[in-house]
Amino acid sequence: MSVFCQAFIYLLLALPAVAQSQSFATITIKPARSSDARDTRMQVQRNGDLITSAVPVIRLLSYAYDVPLNPSPRLSRLPDWTVREWYDIGAKAPANAIPPGLQDREVRSRIQQMIRGLLADRFRLVMRTENKMMSVYALTVASGGPKLQKSAIAEKDCSVDTGQQACHDFVNGLGHPLNARAIDMDDVANYISNWTDLPVVNRTALSGLFTVNTDGWVPMRLPPPPPNSTPDANAFARLPTIFSVLGKLGLELKRQEDILPVYTVEQIERPAAN
Repeated sequence: MSVFCQAFIYLLLALPAVAQSQSFATITIKPARSSDARDTRMQVQRNGDLITSAVPVIRLLSYAYDVPLNPSPRLSRLPDWTVREWYDIGAKAPANAIPPGLQDREVRSRIQQMIRGLLADRFRLVMRTENKMMSVYALTVASGGPKLQKSAIAEKDCSVDTGQQACHDFVNGLGHPLNARAIDMDDVANYISNWTDLPVVNRTALSGLFTVNTDGWVPMRLPPPPPNSTPDANAFARLPTIFSVLGKLGLELKRQEDILPVYTVEQIERPAAN
């Protein structure tokens, strides 16, 4: 085979990787104008644009690497400022970042790659990744089948938004109920991982968006109640377990061993505002 043909083949093999390593065309980062937690919002548009208001770096890391916002064995300890300091960010995706017809997971993957690039470029993030065997909860469909209501919103009309009653996000409440109008099973697994004692992975094979409305549940990762405290002193004491809550949706958690990526932050810096 000629050198020219070899080079042409190598170029063809490299094209998908080049497409997935797309970067934002423009990025603006400023200290948040608001210090009110009610103003915190992160929007990820279907075309790849990113708009945040009063968002900490941990939320960007959570979305980009599919790790919980709360401390997790899948992400190393972070500097305090990555949680305490908030930023307003506007990042414009290039016109060809998300071609029409991509599957939903590929759209998310490409946007994640762009946010990882933003973190590396503007926050000087250096991340080391290792695959490790660990105990997890596999989110699966129960033997009786799913009991889920399809969302009235189509994925093509839906972007990631942490605003009230937005797509791919949950409404806060006591015990972190699963209240949302348009979420998928990856969203459920990622959300409950913030308060379970093991990482949660989606193994349901269910696709599409769903509307859910459940009770709150007793978080697994909480400090023990004070000595001699009464049950009423624990706000979560009368709530069901996550196993019970998921059971009403026709879902269950199965403990098993799995290999997951574990991320170690070797460097991260405050960005220069622009």
